[in-house]
Amino acid sequence: MAWAPAGWAEAAPAAPSLPVLFDRALAASREGRFGEALPLWDQVVDLAPQDASAWSNRGNVQLALGDPLAAIADQDRAIELEPASADPHLNRGTAEEALGLWPAAAADYRWILERDPLDASALYNLGNVEGSQDDWPAARQCFEAAAGARPGFAMARSSAALAAFQLGDTTVAEKQLRDLIRRYPLFADARAGLTALLWQKGARGEAESHWAAASGLDPRYRQEEWLLQIRRWPPVPVQALAQFLALAP
Repeated sequence: MAWAPAGWAEAAPAAPSLPVLFDRALAASREGRFGEALPLWDQVVDLAPQDASAWSNRGNVQLALGDPLAAIADQDRAIELEPASADPHLNRGTAEEALGLWPAAAADYRWILERDPLDASALYNLGNVEGSQDDWPAARQCFEAAAGARPGFAMARSSAALAAFQLGDTTVAEKQLRDLIRRYPLFADARAGLTALLWQKGARGEAESHWAAASGLDPRYRQEEWLLQIRRWPPVPVQALAQFLALAP
């Protein structure tokens, strides 16, 4: 057995520095390891209580773990620390949406858009809020603006097409969905949307072809509740896809 010299004590391992902790928390968050990320962010905000980004990032993890009220509290703190920052408003709006607080979420997104009318994320999220309140003309306008502000924003373009479908503008919706599929052949949302539209117009064979691709790419499109509550499709496309899946005439 080895013995230490008298008066010598083994040094405790040094605690990780704030930058190291921040990087670990951020990596865990980005990789979806939210249960690991939360205690790391707790340490970061304890060490740096004036760091707005730490509070906002912790709020995002709180939301991912199913606690939107804690998420809103963290985003509130981030906004107090950095009143001019758009990110906490965007993140707080997302948490407010999770609670169905549509006017509050819309206010956060409009706060961003008053300062940057071309913020594609705020435009898209506001479109989801408008759709959740059944204002599909306003939702369509927001989705189209988001797609215009960020040309590669495929989900915004798909949402705009689905809003057009909801409003009975099926010729435009079909063209938009076909254009999306040509550009992004593995984009399940557009293929599922086109499936619903083609089924409604009676093109069963082509609908089945697109559905084979869509369902293979993402099986969640079989779930009506997911489409309505999470993906936030309009009700007319959801009903059309449900009829297709039930093989209704």
